[in-house]
Amino acid sequence: MAKKSLYDYTFDDLSGLLLDNVDAVVIVDPAIDAYKSIIRKGMFETFLKESGIYHDLILDLWFHFNDSNEKVAGDYQIFADNTGVFKSKYSRRLKLVLEDEKISHLVQLTVYPFEDASKYIFVMDEFNDNESLQESLTTKKINTIQNTYLFSMYIDLVADTTSSINVTEISDDVVNYNLKYSDWRMMIVNMIWPEDQEQFLRRTDPEYLKKNFTPGRTSSYDCMMRNLEGKFIWVKLIFSRAQTYNDDDYRFVFMVQDINDKSMELMSTLQKYEEKAIKDPLTGVLNHGEIETQLNNALARRQSSEDPISIMMLDLDKFKEVNDNYGHAVGDTTLKHFAKILMDISVEEKALVGRWGGEEFVIVCRDKNGDAAFELAERLREKVAAYQFPDIYHITCSIGVTELAAGDDFKGAFDRLDKAMYASKHNGRNKVTKL
Repeated sequence: MAKKSLYDYTFDDLSGLLLDNVDAVVIVDPAIDAYKSIIRKGMFETFLKESGIYHDLILDLWFHFNDSNEKVAGDYQIFADNTGVFKSKYSRRLKLVLEDEKISHLVQLTVYPFEDASKYIFVMDEFNDNESLQESLTTKKINTIQNTYLFSMYIDLVADTTSSINVTEISDDVVNYNLKYSDWRMMIVNMIWPEDQEQFLRRTDPEYLKKNFTPGRTSSYDCMMRNLEGKFIWVKLIFSRAQTYNDDDYRFVFMVQDINDKSMELMSTLQKYEEKAIKDPLTGVLNHGEIETQLNNALARRQSSEDPISIMMLDLDKFKEVNDNYGHAVGDTTLKHFAKILMDISVEEKALVGRWGGEEFVIVCRDKNGDAAFELAERLREKVAAYQFPDIYHITCSIGVTELAAGDDFKGAFDRLDKAMYASKHNGRNKVTKL
């Protein structure tokens, strides 16, 4: 046949040549959610079944990560039915990975709908190595520019349509979706962090977009969103209204940018600064300002709730002698170990520990009445007395305890606490006093 003259070829010759060269042909009936393979060659003998479920075929073709056969999270697979609707010819390139293989196969897919669009013909061909290499190099260039953008699409609010949808983790090409913007919005909200869903619905509402965006205006906000692996990450949602001269033309570009690494780094930095602002630099417990704030918070909570709250003050006995006899470096070490004893027990008790100043510490005991706080103070006193401190070996502490009353103000409660602690000092130290 190859030796025929150009003018001698007939339709039957060409149809035969096409069928000989094509790698896969599949007929699809979306009405019964089924497909049948007519031709399967090469990789498609493994990739395609003789017949199967159309929804599953769409998942295999589209809903997997680039260069992988790993499926995207189930939440996103709800879009599969919208992806598999074709009203006209459609063509795109896919990267498919067979099970137990690591390399991807570059495939050209062309869809031919029947005249009434009731059924489709899928024609697929695998590219050869040189073509695949060229495509791979081009893709890498694109990824270096757009690797932070997870998703983009075009929106027409008047027509209530979406188009040019691109999910970069699935493919570098535009994905075919037959999806209204109003439907997309209500489907994607389930991928937004629950606390951010109300804001998402408000900011993506068509009337909000029409009211707040002049032509050419771009706006964005950050939230947490489930990625294709099913994990929540920080993203930036970007809306940009198309620059037109028609005030009634409401077309937008919407993009989702991955900012998770930068956001986590920023939050880590903020947390470090926050800890510096509220923590005592020597002992690591709350500093004077923060424990005073927590005391005021406890008083406010007691005014509005019947749940008991108690506070205690602890003071190391004869601590001046430690500094005088062993030096301030040993004194600092002693304070660190003392603070750790308080923290270890208080974490179990869900109590807050702060350094009031010098060798004095304050603990806020939530959900504890005076008797329970007294018992906790006794445990702390015994623990400190038995502890072997570096260099000085043993030291004791005196503790004052008081339960907050509904009518307490800060001065009254703290004066009572201070008197309780000094009563322990006055009565021989290494004691607990409750007032």
